Amino acid sequence: MTYEYEGKTEKEAIEMAAAELGLERDQFDVEIIESQKTGLFKKGFVKIRVHTVDAVEHGASESDNSAPAKKTLFADPLPQDEFEKKLINFTASMIRKMGYDVTVEIMFREDHKLGIRLNSSKSSILIGRKGKNLDALQLLVNVYAGRLGREDIRVILDTENYRIRREESLVRLAYTVADKVRMSRKSVLLEPMNPFERRLIHTTLNDISDVETKSEGDGLYKQVRVIYKGVR
Repeated sequence: MTYEYEGKTEKEAIEMAAAELGLERDQFDVEIIESQKTGLFKKGFVKIRVHTVDAVEHGASESDNSAPAKKTLFADPLPQDEFEKKLINFTASMIRKMGYDVTVEIMFREDHKLGIRLNSSKSSILIGRKGKNLDALQLLVNVYAGRLGREDIRVILDTENYRIRREESLVRLAYTVADKVRMSRKSVLLEPMNPFERRLIHTTLNDISDVETKSEGDGLYKQVRVIYKGVR
């Protein structure tokens, strides 16, 4: 299988891939698909495509229990316990009652986080403008998970890899707006975003010394203002 990751350097992107996939470096191949060098107004970034390699190709044996077990991120798509089964059934039932076809499967498992993938011919409707429909569905699924006694689990809904694509576009937006602010010396107010998206903008621009960010507004969807503060 293939996955894509982005970092400030090739090393950072590879380390991120290894950590999220729960694999050793020799268990996947890396292909650099985009690279941007650090410039006067831009921070460098490298985008890689990861091709996972079957452990059997590296001499691992199913009966070899000497190595410690690794956490599997992209795991069995079928529910493994009663909680996952109820969550899958609830999500599928909710969307079908809305009038849309869907199949639901587990996307990944992490400590205190569970990813659920929605496969539907109406993915664009389920995503909605700027992902607002997907966020609303995700909120309802998390409320249901809490009612099942699993407040410790955060459920992530995704379809057509929207979350990954959205993150990549927001990182690029953050750098582009930072360049604009540094050139014009005027602040820029971004579109309303959910808490995760705002945090991504703040984190992306945190290391740029002459730019700062702050959230403005009320409610769940606030706006991030990017401000020029000069070199200190």
